[in-house]
Amino acid sequence: MNIERADFVDRVKIFVKAGDGGNGCVSFRREKYVPKGGPDGGDGGNGGFVFLRANPSVSTLIEFVNKRKFMAENGKHGMGKKMKGRNGKDLFIDVPVGTVVKDAVTGEVIADLNEPGKIVCVARGGRGGRGNAHFATSIKQAPLIAERGEKGESRWLELELKILADVGLVGYPNVGKSSLISRISNARPKIANYPFTTLIPNLGVVKYDDFSFVVADIPGLIEGASEGVGLGNVFLRHVERCYLIAHVIDVSGYEREDPVRDYFVIREEMKKYSPFLLEKPEIVVANKIDLIGKEELEKILKRLRDATNREVIPVSAVTGEGIDLLVSKLASIVREMKVEKPERKEEKFVKPSPVWRRLPEKFHLEVVKEDEGYWVVEGENLRVWIERFDLNQRDARLMLLQVLEKNGLNNKLKEAGVKEGDVVRIGDFEFEYRE
Repeated sequence: MNIERADFVDRVKIFVKAGDGGNGCVSFRREKYVPKGGPDGGDGGNGGFVFLRANPSVSTLIEFVNKRKFMAENGKHGMGKKMKGRNGKDLFIDVPVGTVVKDAVTGEVIADLNEPGKIVCVARGGRGGRGNAHFATSIKQAPLIAERGEKGESRWLELELKILADVGLVGYPNVGKSSLISRISNARPKIANYPFTTLIPNLGVVKYDDFSFVVADIPGLIEGASEGVGLGNVFLRHVERCYLIAHVIDVSGYEREDPVRDYFVIREEMKKYSPFLLEKPEIVVANKIDLIGKEELEKILKRLRDATNREVIPVSAVTGEGIDLLVSKLASIVREMKVEKPERKEEKFVKPSPVWRRLPEKFHLEVVKEDEGYWVVEGENLRVWIERFDLNQRDARLMLLQVLEKNGLNNKLKEAGVKEGDVVRIGDFEFEYRE
């Protein structure tokens, strides 16, 4: 997988908004020879949901650089003859496999889309409002009331791509990681004799007998990466999913003087990023052995083994010496770890229910004086009622006033000092107070 730096984006923020539910309809049956037909207002359709879907054909998050807002379709309003409005179309947003989805405000991890086809709902659509056919009773046979649709959910999300690879190559810049991955796999990264040639992670598939695994070439780290020196440690997140870390060390002495020090500097930067990385299995790859004498090489390899307490495999990415042993070792470790990993049970995706807030029967009311002779009735749960119904509809007003009276509205108005003739506002509806 070769991607230009400008095309590789592994962290973005996007805004998602699910569709609102359609409004219910106030309608009455009108047919020839049926002079007084009953209510037949249909329900509104549900708003569309927003889903994220892991798509293996998507490699980076670059599609979200220029487009950051995604909105699903609203539900259609209900109609007469008990016709339900059409549901809004769900919106599916494809992201790379390995994308971690977080709430951008709280930082909560919503989902880890680490398998092809995995889906997560990130915003639920609002339920459609009920038409007046639902409000008919033996006493009220022609109700002038219908519900508004519920608002769909909205939120800011942070998408973070963590590449899925079995082996992660880490080390200083210019130690030969790119040459190594091009030697052992089908990857063909840019290779040059200067630091930071690799600016993005490169992936390569390695085949060993009947077994294959994926290796990631992580851009070089240097001392101070955790403070943003060089390319920083922004790419270390791609190592988090690897089974095995292959720590590449330049033992030639031409560009790096002390391979043991180099090893521990990189380990310290990994620790600062996440101590969890130090718990991963690791082998040390001593590269560029073609540039050093055999006797000197043996001394360096012994120092590395004694200091790191790791298996050290000497190789030359240029001549190919030691490559077969390295591939065999990597394949053996990865194969063993994949067998040990318990099989995941396939999770069947179930679409959640649309947003629908239950109307509270009892709630606190507050009467606020806005001007001389002008008062406003407020309350958190009162707002839910006001959003649910159109108070221009006669029966909606009567129903709400009955609920408010049960919650002591009249006493609240008197306690606040409302006088006869004063104007009281509830939502967008105003009325003149009478004792």
